[in-house]
Amino acid sequence: MMETNKNQKIGMGSLTMFTLCAVMILDTLTASAAIGPSAFSWWVIMLAGFVLPYTLVVTELGSTWPAEGGIYDWVKRAFGTRMAARTSYLYWINVGLWMPSVYILFAGTFSSLYWPKMALHWQILLCLMLTWLTVWFCNISTSVCLKIARWGAFAKIIAIAVLGFAGIRYFLQHGLANNFEWHNLIPHLNESSRFLPAIIYSLLGLELVASMGKMIKSPEKTMRTAMFLAAIFISALYLFGTFGILAALPVSQISLVSGIIDAMKIIFGQSEGARIILNILCVLTLFSFISNMVTWTSGSSRTAAEAAKSGELPACLGMLSRRFHTPVGANVATGVVSSLVILCYSQLASDRSDLFWIIFSFSSCIFLLPYLLLFSAWFWLRYKETETPRPYRVPGGILGQWLVAGVCLLFVIQGIILFVFPDLFDGKIDMSHSLPIVIGIIVTLLAGELCLLQYNRKMQSASSKL
Repeated sequence: MMETNKNQKIGMGSLTMFTLCAVMILDTLTASAAIGPSAFSWWVIMLAGFVLPYTLVVTELGSTWPAEGGIYDWVKRAFGTRMAARTSYLYWINVGLWMPSVYILFAGTFSSLYWPKMALHWQILLCLMLTWLTVWFCNISTSVCLKIARWGAFAKIIAIAVLGFAGIRYFLQHGLANNFEWHNLIPHLNESSRFLPAIIYSLLGLELVASMGKMIKSPEKTMRTAMFLAAIFISALYLFGTFGILAALPVSQISLVSGIIDAMKIIFGQSEGARIILNILCVLTLFSFISNMVTWTSGSSRTAAEAAKSGELPACLGMLSRRFHTPVGANVATGVVSSLVILCYSQLASDRSDLFWIIFSFSSCIFLLPYLLLFSAWFWLRYKETETPRPYRVPGGILGQWLVAGVCLLFVIQGIILFVFPDLFDGKIDMSHSLPIVIGIIVTLLAGELCLLQYNRKMQSASSKL
C-alpha cells in the first residue's frame, strides 16, 4: 500500500481542486463587494498583473526544488537558515492572528440572522469559544481535520454559487441595487481602494501546490496550468458571489461582517421556503469559516512543530499528543495568540466591522511579509544557482526576471501599505486604524526575533561542543 501511494502521481484535475479548496475563503467576499462594480475590473487587473507572474515564479521554484517545505526551503536555499526561521515563524503566527477576524465574521453573520441585537461583548465571547473549539478539533485527530476541510470546501462553493445565482434571479425580477454602467466599471483609486489589498490576499497561497512537487505528473507543465486554472476559478467564484451581494445591496449599505447574510435576506425574501434556504446557506457559510481555521491551524501547527524540533521555534511548540500524535503545543499556542488578539483589539474598535477590518488588516500584513521573501528568493537563486537545471524557467531572460520580480514585489508592498494606511490615496491617514496595526506588526516581529535569538544561542552552544 505504501509503495502504491508513493508511486501515485497527481494529475491536473486533482491538483486544481486541491489549490482551489486550500486558497478560496469567504472572509474577503464582502470586502470585494465593498469596492463596488469596479471590483470586476480590479480582479482582471490582479489576474493579469499579479497572478500570472506569481504562478510562473512558483512553477520555476516548485519544479526545480520540489521540497515539501515549499517557501521555507526556497528561502533557506537563497538566504540561509535565519531567514528561513523567520519565514516559518511568520507562517505559523499568521494563523493565530487571522483567526480572530474569521470568528468576528462568524459572530457577525450569526448575529445578523439569529440575534440581531447581540452585543459586542457577547460576540467576542463567541469568538473565544470558537477559537478553543478549533484548537480542540485540531488536537483530537488529523482525520477529523481532513473531513472538516473536505466538507468545508463544498460548503464554500455551494454558498457562493447559490448567492451568485440568487443575485441573477433578483436582478431579473427587481433590477440592480448598484449602477453597473461602464463608467462605474472603470477601476479608479478612490475610497474603495482601501479594500484592494483584500483581492491580493484572496489569491495568495498558490505555492501550497509546490509542496507536492515530487508527486505531480510533469510538474513543470501541470503545476503552472493547475495554479492558473485554480486562480481563474477562484476569481470567477468570488466575482459571482460579489455580483450576488451588489445585486441586492447598495455599496453604502454593505457591512464587512454581515454583508453576505444581509444580501441573502433581501434576495430570498420572507416566505417560509425562503427562510429555510436562508438558514441552510447560513449554516454552510458558518461551517466554512470553522473549516478554514481548522485546516490552516492544523497545517501551520505541524510546520511549527517541525521547526520547533530543529530548534528554530520554542520547544513548547513541538509538543505532540501521546494518543493522537497531533501538535498540541503549537495548536494551544495558536489559541492563546488568537485569544489575546481578540481581547486586545476589542478595546480599540468602535464596532464589529471596525474590529474585523483592523484585525484582518493586521493579520494580512503578517501573511504578506513571507511573500516578499518568496519573490526575493526566486530572484536571488537565479544568480546564486545558475548551474542548477531548471525544468521550467520564467521566460524573458534577465529583463523578464527583473520585470516579474519587480511587479510581484510591488503588488505585495502596496498591499501591505494599503492595509496599514487604507485612505492613503485620498491623502489621509487615520491613526486610530493605522497605529494599532503598526504596533501589532512591531510586537509580532520582535517576538519572532526573540525566537531567532534563542535559535542562534542553541546553534552556538551546539557548535562549541563539537
